[in-house]
Amino acid sequence: MARTKASERLLASLSDTAAFTLETLEAQGIEHAEVSVGVGNELEVGVRQDEVELVKEAQSSGLSVRVMRNDRVATSSTTDLSRDALTAFVARAVEMAEISEPDPLAVPPERSELTRRWPDLDLFDPRTDRIDAERGIKMARTAERAALRSSKKITASEGASFSRSSGHSVLATSGGFLGLSAGTYQSLVVQAVADDTGGKKRAGFYWTGGRFFGELERPSAVGKEAAARAIATLGATKMETGVMPVVFDHEAARAIVGLVAGCVLGDALYRQRSYLAERMGTAIASKHVTLIDDPLIARGPGSRAYDGEGRKVAKRVVCARGELKSFLLDTYSARRLGLAPTGSSGGGGGIPHSSTSNFYLKAGRRAPESLLKGIRHGLYVTRMMGFGFDPTTGTFSRGAEGFVIENGEKTVPVSEITISRNLDDLLLGIDAVANDLEFKTSIASPSFRVDSMTVAGN
Repeated sequence: MARTKASERLLASLSDTAAFTLETLEAQGIEHAEVSVGVGNELEVGVRQDEVELVKEAQSSGLSVRVMRNDRVATSSTTDLSRDALTAFVARAVEMAEISEPDPLAVPPERSELTRRWPDLDLFDPRTDRIDAERGIKMARTAERAALRSSKKITASEGASFSRSSGHSVLATSGGFLGLSAGTYQSLVVQAVADDTGGKKRAGFYWTGGRFFGELERPSAVGKEAAARAIATLGATKMETGVMPVVFDHEAARAIVGLVAGCVLGDALYRQRSYLAERMGTAIASKHVTLIDDPLIARGPGSRAYDGEGRKVAKRVVCARGELKSFLLDTYSARRLGLAPTGSSGGGGGIPHSSTSNFYLKAGRRAPESLLKGIRHGLYVTRMMGFGFDPTTGTFSRGAEGFVIENGEKTVPVSEITISRNLDDLLLGIDAVANDLEFKTSIASPSFRVDSMTVAGN
């Protein structure tokens, strides 16, 4: 869908602001500069027990620069976009560069390395900004009421909320790059509560989201699913400690994929904060694992037409059938590592860093329920808690909730357990991947099965 005329006018105005800032910097003898300027519009509303609990709407604007002179670099940002304020802001940024420590590796990409063409990825929904607080509250109430009415076992709600955001931005560099982008996103969340024995409360959480408003699930369906998840956890117990097969639901699996993503970024690599730093060309996972970073997915939550330095972006296979094929590098981290940049820079106009776009585990061909077949005794994980991961060693241990698997079927719910295995071994132990991949978030995964993990319960 094409951007509206209002969006085009806004982007034209932001382009003028970026051009003025570049001209002012160049007049002060700056050798290279990157300017990022943008505006955003956000709405968030929330209800609890049918009462409005939150209404927050905000507009924001900001400009950031990275300036370079004689191998000295400085970054700075401002929210005042008036011409007089920008002139003073630029002068301060130049002063900061003059007193910074030299860093010869911080030089920008060559002009020839900057892209001049990029695709339309259909990231902007004109309908998003037209959704007002009243409409958002109605959706949240509908979702919460559906949860409360779906079963007598649902006794309360931790609330329902709707949020939407839109943003327009421009990236301009003295190397001649000028990129314009606009994007939207919206989501609806519900958390239902059921009473369990012993006074315990069991919560069920569900949400829907997407770049386009029309991609959202119906509010009533979101509420009913949250309620069903709460009811499913009633009677949850601990599990006996043991080593067993573990199946990760696609939402829990996403967290595992996110850990790998953090370990292939250039910043982690050159700072020696990744156990994968010396593993290029080796097996880091089983043959069932192919990991991809793809910025060019239409309407993808992490999609971008160019990177934060103005480089061309492309779909990149990071791990092919278990073998590590590529890291994700911006210009600076690539130079630190003696490798080529991959068009993976984030933070345009600020401190450069490598980042993912749409990073995901490639879907398999199996139905999710088939992952349970053949498991005599195991664990099905629906949720993980905590931050038990050391990226330098791969050590992994986190709290989890889910269901016991008995003879290929999900049975009793379990909670207050811990699952652990070194991430390296966990990935090598993936022996089946399902076909339920969906892109609600920029890190995504289908469900998958691991041959064994240590489960600590009673």
